[in-house]
Amino acid sequence: MLDAQLGFPRQLRLLLGLLLVVVLGCDTISAQVESSDPHVVSGTLAQIKKTGTVRIGYRDSSIPFSYLDRSGRPIGYSIDICGAVVDEVARTLDRDDLKIDYVKVTSETRLAAVAEGLVDLECGSTTNNLERRKVVDFSPMIFVTGTKLMVPVATPWRDFRDLKGRTVIVTRGTTNEQALRALDQKFKLGITLVESPDHEESYRMLAAAKADAFATDDVLLYGLIAQHRSQRQFKVVGEFLSYDPYGIAFGRNEPELRASVERATAWPGARRAASGWPTARRLVSQASSRSPA
Repeated sequence: MLDAQLGFPRQLRLLLGLLLVVVLGCDTISAQVESSDPHVVSGTLAQIKKTGTVRIGYRDSSIPFSYLDRSGRPIGYSIDICGAVVDEVARTLDRDDLKIDYVKVTSETRLAAVAEGLVDLECGSTTNNLERRKVVDFSPMIFVTGTKLMVPVATPWRDFRDLKGRTVIVTRGTTNEQALRALDQKFKLGITLVESPDHEESYRMLAAAKADAFATDDVLLYGLIAQHRSQRQFKVVGEFLSYDPYGIAFGRNEPELRASVERATAWPGARRAASGWPTARRLVSQASSRSPA
């Protein structure tokens, strides 16, 4: 060995080795202390700390999760939960002056808005699935629903096979679109799918008789019926055609933000924030009472 060739005594070599271990250990401890300092943050939390603003992506017609009240202010189940996340971020940053900047997104633009850093949190009715987790990260599940169909009340209905040869509206960029395409291919139903940019437009197209049915998550269908008070005009039918667990979306590779999101969604304050919206039935009731006539 080189040190033996240079004549270093064995005791000195052992002492130098021990010293190296101590130095590396001190560096590790120092790094751990530094990384646990609540005032030392990176990524999205560093940006929020710098600007004092949390950018929340909202939907304008995902009733009752994320939609606009009479004054044009975003409200809903997901918006309330994101409020609890903002409170937790404020505690993490030791700030009581954080502001919220609401940024409108659609079913088609929401994931890109998160991935490209245009919003910090996407607070709508977004399904957490494997394909989407390649693009964004998600909170623990906040709600679970699935694809059903809205049809005129006079429409006879037995099961999904009644869609054979029918025209169905889907909102672009949704898992419901994928579910209907898969159903059509598997059972050779000959469904004609028509896309629209958002749920409100999908509803209006059905109301204008431009299709036979509108497919999206059942709770959103009930919410639209409640908002438009069209219980005598439309009904929700069928078995679930998909499984859709909702989550709050945020950027990938953001461990500090993820920790804040997880603490917030587990925190009793988040449960209190969402306590006015505990079930699909009551969600629809809330939407009806909060939405314009």
